[in-house]
Amino acid sequence: MRSYRHFRLRVNALALTAFWLVAAPAAAQDATPLAPAAAAAPATPRPKIDSGDTAWMLTSAALVLMMTAPGLALFYGGMVRRHNVLGTMMQSFILMAVISIQWVLWGYSVSFGPDVHGLIGNLSWIGLNGVGLEPNPDYATTIPHQAFMIYQLMFAIITPALITGAFAERIKFSGFLVFTVLWATFIYDPLAHWVWGVGGWLRSLGALDFAGGTVVHISSGVSALAAAFVIGKRRGFGTEPMPPHNLPLTVTGAAMLWVGWFGFNAGSALSSGALATSAFVATHVATAAATLTWVCTEWLARGKPTVLGAASGAVAGLVAITPASGYVGPLSAVVIGGVGGILCYNACNLKSRLGYDDSLDVVGVHGVGGTWGALATGLFASKAVNDAGGNGLFFGNPGQLLTQVISILVTWVFAFVGSLILLKLVDAVIGLRIHEEDEVAGLDLSQHNESAYTVGLIGSTGLGAGWGSSGHRPPVDH
Repeated sequence: MRSYRHFRLRVNALALTAFWLVAAPAAAQDATPLAPAAAAAPATPRPKIDSGDTAWMLTSAALVLMMTAPGLALFYGGMVRRHNVLGTMMQSFILMAVISIQWVLWGYSVSFGPDVHGLIGNLSWIGLNGVGLEPNPDYATTIPHQAFMIYQLMFAIITPALITGAFAERIKFSGFLVFTVLWATFIYDPLAHWVWGVGGWLRSLGALDFAGGTVVHISSGVSALAAAFVIGKRRGFGTEPMPPHNLPLTVTGAAMLWVGWFGFNAGSALSSGALATSAFVATHVATAAATLTWVCTEWLARGKPTVLGAASGAVAGLVAITPASGYVGPLSAVVIGGVGGILCYNACNLKSRLGYDDSLDVVGVHGVGGTWGALATGLFASKAVNDAGGNGLFFGNPGQLLTQVISILVTWVFAFVGSLILLKLVDAVIGLRIHEEDEVAGLDLSQHNESAYTVGLIGSTGLGAGWGSSGHRPPVDH
């Protein structure tokens, strides 16, 4: 009996052992996802952030911001008369604050948000809602969405700052601020969507603008022309000499613009690879060519080359190459820059004959230079440089030139008419032009109660002291 019980226990133990030997592998197989199903529906790989690309884009954003202040602030500040230098520099500096808030609240969403009929982005990204730290594959697959957003913000800042050169020395600060917010909202943001936004109608048409020939330079240059017409000429324009008061400031600003523009153009590759290198090289050689052609043209026309001419030629070359920088090779860039220097020099000398007062030659440099650059893109663009672009006329595709002409004409009409309407509206409600006695005293004193140069004055500037005090106001000729 005892042996029978031992036999039965051994049988049960063998049965349990056999059960676990069979059941355990089966359970493990049931717990593993089915391989055929996974193979049939592979998960879409998520965009991966590249630290090198991100570092380059954040650096480029900082370089473009540097273009506005101190770059443009110094460039413009040195060219005005001494009693307007702070007011002129303030216009560039304050826009770094004003446009940054506008961009975060609604500007970015209007410019790059989900498309509405090819005209604007919707407001789903208002307040940067949904604009996070993961890449947005529609715009840049290897950098955080916020990195793309902050980079584009720097373009939105400098564009209205460029316009300020047209009405330098005579605009009310309050009217300037209101006009700028309206202009950024109703001119810049929609135009940026048309050209760069996914679904934008000019982008869908095939218009090429690598870094802002239409969006930044034509729009600012044409709007500057509208502002010069509406606000009118400076007191004494054409009858009194108005030379730059501090050329070292201007040359320093131009040099900073040259350096910062590498972030503007090479940064528009949105990565740190070969395309960024190509745009960097094209930008530099075009700028060098334009500097030389402007200086040589001036030398032939006036007998001497000037430092202001060299600085202006450099900026003209930077403007001209901007739309083409990511689509052309070095030799094409030399031609674009060289022709741009000559065209812009002659355009700047036409304003006195045409009778408008564009104080710091925004129209001649940015309007004309941007137009030439956009046209030149339709001539020299090559898919051998950038396969995502297109071939221009000289590479077998005349249709690209026609597309560029359409984008130029649309930008000219939209920016000019839109700016005229906004300028007239602000002038009627707030007023744009300072009073004559304030213009004589200068923007520094009349708008900001300060003076840039206080040598020989009692007290300090600001808070009612120095030139800012009514006791130290210069006499006004009525």
